[in-house]
Amino acid sequence: MEYYINLNGSSIGPMNHEQMLAYNVNEQTPVSRDGINWAPLYTYPELMDMIYRRGRTDSQIRHEDVSQKKLICGILAILVGTLGVHYFVLGKVSGGIYCILLSLVTCGLWGIVTLIQGILMLCMSDQDFEQKYMNTPKSFPLF
Repeated sequence: MEYYINLNGSSIGPMNHEQMLAYNVNEQTPVSRDGINWAPLYTYPELMDMIYRRGRTDSQIRHEDVSQKKLICGILAILVGTLGVHYFVLGKVSGGIYCILLSLVTCGLWGIVTLIQGILMLCMSDQDFEQKYMNTPKSFPLF
């Protein structure tokens, strides 16, 4: 997709989103796809992602993603762990289904296990979380 940007009153473009990195653009920079209809850059999600990632290394971005996923999964395991939502977020669908089945079989007592699991998730380091829950071939990592 091609974009135009408006810097200091002059229109520059067309250019792709990688070429825009050469210019000093921010969230408020006027952007257009056709050179006529202008809107702030923040109204284009694909460009905001580019701005967010600019200047960050892949390892920094990956670390931030792991940290966010750890927080989300830990909170979900505490609040709605009996539904296995935290496993679905991790992409471990069979683990989520196992969680639901165990909740049904134990009449909801499985929630105590997922409560403890959520607390442990929030207390462990990002590296441990990534190794134990994300980079494992196991479909149902528990503790």
